[in-house]
Amino acid sequence: MTSTLEESDKEKVRSVSVDLNNDTSLIIDIPDALCERDKVKFTVHTKTTLNTFQKPEFSVPRQHEDFNWLHDTLVETEDYAGLIIPPAPPKPDFESPREKMHKLGEGEATMTREEYTKMKQELEAEYLAVFKKTVQVHEIFLQRLSSHPVLSKDRNFQIFLEYDQDLSVRRKNAKEMFGGFFKNMVKTADEVIISGIKEVDDFFEQEKTFLLDYFSKIKDSTAKAEKMTYSHKNVSDDYIHISATLNSIAADDSTDLKKHLEKFADLLEKLRKVEARVASDQELKLTELLRYYMRDIQAAKDLLYRRARALANYENANKALDKARLKSKDVAQAEEHQKQCLQKFDKLSESGKKELTSFKGRRVVAFRKNLIEMAELEIKHAKNNMSLLQGCIELINTN
Repeated sequence: MTSTLEESDKEKVRSVSVDLNNDTSLIIDIPDALCERDKVKFTVHTKTTLNTFQKPEFSVPRQHEDFNWLHDTLVETEDYAGLIIPPAPPKPDFESPREKMHKLGEGEATMTREEYTKMKQELEAEYLAVFKKTVQVHEIFLQRLSSHPVLSKDRNFQIFLEYDQDLSVRRKNAKEMFGGFFKNMVKTADEVIISGIKEVDDFFEQEKTFLLDYFSKIKDSTAKAEKMTYSHKNVSDDYIHISATLNSIAADDSTDLKKHLEKFADLLEKLRKVEARVASDQELKLTELLRYYMRDIQAAKDLLYRRARALANYENANKALDKARLKSKDVAQAEEHQKQCLQKFDKLSESGKKELTSFKGRRVVAFRKNLIEMAELEIKHAKNNMSLLQGCIELINTN
């Protein structure tokens, strides 16, 4: 399958709200994208009034690996250790709709032409929805960066936006992938070690407890939301088979029942479309939101880990200074190291408080906005369902 994103399509897929600020000095969007199997080529469009850029408006081609490169450079920048680095967009994954399409092709012989056509249309719509969401999560990543007072000024971010040639960000080789895996193992072990260090600030102790519990609940809610959405999609698919069967029966019926069967089949087709919209809206307004905040919570937890690591380094520096003074050896060097560790820890604590406070406000606004919109859409679809059923009953009664 090959897909492109049109502007009209893009307006229909707004889902995850990240409560961006209203600063118009740096506006970024992805107005166009091209998908060829697993590779998506994004067109990143920027409008700016900042004099650090060469032009006020420009567009550049980018791939998913380029976004990962930008995210990794931000995470590895020491000066940003006290910031919540926006989560990297997940890798495009079109395997599920492709697999369903393959199974549909294998089962074509067991379906009526009408069933097959409608099922194919549903799967094509699902594939397009996955593509649109892929584009959006990449766009949100850039918009989160552009709205951040510090990260928006990053030099690598500017290169990403402005350099009009292929960044040629290569995939990690086996050695680098193993290195990254080993680094994550070290981090996990390190987290266990520093977890025993007594927290010196109640604010961060409370945030740590909250984020661990919040992540667990968001993860559980995500699984339940995915199950709910999947159930609505299944109902939509069932309507297709029932409607096709009724039409098939009606075609062979010459009695008065024929008209009723056809009307009922038509009703189910209309209900199918409503049910499909319900599933789509729940996916965009709830499930996708929960998935996003699972990644965002992890980014906040990573900030707490970096601060805890800085605290452990400071306490180790204190111990080293005590030993140096006891031995009257390298005292000045130990004092300087202890001073640097304290400064880094204080800096991380100061910026960390601002970031975590901002995170709390951002998530509340995002959930409130999306849940209100989803509730309004659910009411709209329920009314539509009721109207269709009443209309069908009245139509049958008049005949």
